[in-house]
Amino acid sequence: MFSIYILTYNEELDIGPCIESALLSDDVIVVDSLSSDRTLEIAQRYPVRIVEHKFESHGRQRTWMLQEVPAKHPWIYILEADERMTPELFNECLETLKSADKVGYYVAERVMFMNRWIRHSTQYPRYQLRLLRPDRVWFSDYGHTEREVCDGPTGFLQETYPHYTCSKGLSRWIEKHNRYSTDEAAETLRQLEEGKVNWAELVFGKTEVARRRALKDLSLRLPFRPIVRFFYMYFILGGCWDGSPGLAWCTLQAFYEYLILLKTWEMQYLPVPELDSKPLNPGGEDPPQDSAEEAPLQPEEVKMGE
Repeated sequence: MFSIYILTYNEELDIGPCIESALLSDDVIVVDSLSSDRTLEIAQRYPVRIVEHKFESHGRQRTWMLQEVPAKHPWIYILEADERMTPELFNECLETLKSADKVGYYVAERVMFMNRWIRHSTQYPRYQLRLLRPDRVWFSDYGHTEREVCDGPTGFLQETYPHYTCSKGLSRWIEKHNRYSTDEAAETLRQLEEGKVNWAELVFGKTEVARRRALKDLSLRLPFRPIVRFFYMYFILGGCWDGSPGLAWCTLQAFYEYLILLKTWEMQYLPVPELDSKPLNPGGEDPPQDSAEEAPLQPEEVKMGE
């Protein structure tokens, strides 16, 4: 058996189905980033453990979870709220652990969008590290997301998991990717200054993960990136075969790339406003201010579902 961690923040629409898919395991832990909706209320209806921890970044949240939240089993699976565990994937994980000689295993996602699997334009099979030894793996930040650091060899599983990437509506998707684009713009500047393209991995990389990361490093240096990304996804990868959902998906990804490009320019050339010591309203009343000190952070609270 292995434990399952579920990462959440304001996931009231997804948390129920996600937990129900994960209850194939006898140890499910919800790691919540202080949600303000009904996420925890819904999670408490299930036989799961709930841990709350203030979110700093994707990499730090995962590393804190692996180091500070004890699991019942030596192997764990990381599941996000808009993803689902499947019986087929669960059984393959169990079979793999009988003779596991790696520290972690990658699993491919199936992006579900507009009630359809977007198979072609999502670089399927696109792998994420999901099944792992928490004492041999940790995470670092990269752009808006994270990258795993593994103390040992890794492998790949055959089964896949569904990822309902727009399950909370298009407005939430746009809001989320607006935030993500800021982090990606900062990472773009860092990579342009300090990074380089690994041409050997791009052409001869042994795994999909290595080739994809080298391709991303190259894409940061291409002109007309939004147009290039749309052309690559829709025509070269075959997004045109994904029907109208494929067209919508490719358009959204090009829009996201354009946001990153604009924010990269903004960070390079627009001065950051500085506050001086002069009153905001000379000769008049100052705007109201909250004089109360910020409440200290409370220690993480662990709850048991009923």
